[in-house]
Amino acid sequence: MKKFLIVSTLFLGFTVSTMGQQDPMFTKYMFNTLSYNPAFAGSRDYMSFGVLHRTQWINIDGAPTTQTFTFETPIKAEKVGIGLNVFNDNIGPTNHFGAYATYAYHIPVTQKGKLSIGLQGGITRFTADYTEVKISNNDQVFGQNVSRNMGNFGFALYYYTDRFYAMFSVPHFVEHDLRDFEDITTDFYARYYRNYYAGIGGAIPVRGEDIIFKPSLLIKKVRLFKGIRTEEAFEDISAPTAFDLDMSFLFYQKLWLGTAFRSAIENFDNERSSNSSIDLWASYFLQNGLRLGLAYDFSINELRSETPGSFEIFVGYEFNYKKSKIVTPRYF
Repeated sequence: MKKFLIVSTLFLGFTVSTMGQQDPMFTKYMFNTLSYNPAFAGSRDYMSFGVLHRTQWINIDGAPTTQTFTFETPIKAEKVGIGLNVFNDNIGPTNHFGAYATYAYHIPVTQKGKLSIGLQGGITRFTADYTEVKISNNDQVFGQNVSRNMGNFGFALYYYTDRFYAMFSVPHFVEHDLRDFEDITTDFYARYYRNYYAGIGGAIPVRGEDIIFKPSLLIKKVRLFKGIRTEEAFEDISAPTAFDLDMSFLFYQKLWLGTAFRSAIENFDNERSSNSSIDLWASYFLQNGLRLGLAYDFSINELRSETPGSFEIFVGYEFNYKKSKIVTPRYF
């Protein structure tokens, strides 16, 4: 019962009275980069696909679980990339299921670098059974079920070389009101907000190509331009700026080991922050093109007394257009 109450509180904070990170969250976002960066499609010179499962907050009933399928490939002499991103995200009584097609055009802008402009479009189906939420009163909000199909599109910019990348993306540009109730006097705020991502990373040789150091940073922000919004009901609702700081090593183009720190800053001016987790992860590239990955989050906030952490598992396959055998992995 205690665990259910914890999830109910988290869910209410997420959907009803506050507005937070609504896109699915991943520990190892490099396992499925296409999920948040449509410009990534075709940036490598071979076709690839991957399947990922995430269980957040082990042993807590109703905690978030997420599954994704991503596919991307270059076409037309590698100037164009196409892809597909399918996801299923559950938290408490709510579910988001979406499918998005991706198109990216890659433009050489320097001798070694390219700028990719990516677009995606698709649909997300939102469902919620609020009757599953146990509350102490008879609030009308929680006697309803909601289902809604939400069309959406996104865009991204991605600059990359063999040793460096920088990106900015808005995977879902259209915002949707999730309220679907009539004759309800209780204040109820539920909105699907726009999420912004910015990232940077590098590949630094430590011992030739045998050992590569790969630092990266991903920043996630909701409601970036809240000062120009006009929705009075939501004007005081905000979310912290979240970030993932990652440091990893790639050994002999096969074994990839890393650690990451996840936190959030509510306001850069008042220096309020919320540390979330310290993460460990590993990925291994087999010679037949198969790629395996595993990540584990160790909670370092108040939830650590209720859950040992979160985990992800990943399986992917990478093809090679230019040769009859699988190529060694690209750095990004």
